[in-house]
Amino acid sequence: MKRKIIHIDQQRCNGCGLCANACQEGAIAMVDGKARLIRDDYCDGLGNCLPHCPTGAITFVEREAAPFDEAAVKARMAAQSAHGCPGSAARSLNRPAAPSPLSEGPVLASQLRQWPVQIKLAPVNAPWLNGAHLLVAADCTAYAYGNFHQQFLKGRVCLIGCPKLDGVDYTEKLSQILRENEVKSLTVVRMEVPCCGGLEHAAVTALKNSGKFLPWQVVTVSIDGQILDAAR
Repeated sequence: MKRKIIHIDQQRCNGCGLCANACQEGAIAMVDGKARLIRDDYCDGLGNCLPHCPTGAITFVEREAAPFDEAAVKARMAAQSAHGCPGSAARSLNRPAAPSPLSEGPVLASQLRQWPVQIKLAPVNAPWLNGAHLLVAADCTAYAYGNFHQQFLKGRVCLIGCPKLDGVDYTEKLSQILRENEVKSLTVVRMEVPCCGGLEHAAVTALKNSGKFLPWQVVTVSIDGQILDAAR
């Protein structure tokens, strides 16, 4: 049947993932760093995803498409409610008992070198950005990875964010930071959950947009605090 359905312009999509988070029906998914309409029958054609797109990549078109299958969508949503989003599913993590109270052992010094740390709040031309080794980290990483300060924060300027909670695309601001400051290297530390893909994509795209050639790496941390990979 011919009906109204969304269309995602792959050239304009910046991979932030906000539309996929907004699509409760599950019609949109992130594929190779881009948002794609993966199920015509899951798209109701109402366009709740449109206002969440920061680049205007989503529009309506009228074309041949499978009819909206409300029953299938309800079944999918019920299954998702049972299992939960990977990024917000509740779980317990078994840890060995702490060897001693904090008061009985040495207190490790914080390695934080600047303020503010939130990407949204950091001035683009802050003096501590010049000559910095820049760390762009997901909010949760410092809690999930026990040695975060020593392994990642030490000797670096840190900017943190969560694309799912902040509801913004960081690409433009990070691009400006990299263009206008003499940043020496870029390290991205993200969680394994899918919504962290927006942070990685924003940082890597910002580096490309800056036109600079810097040493860079992306490190993925698992929910139980393990380093899964370090990609370049």
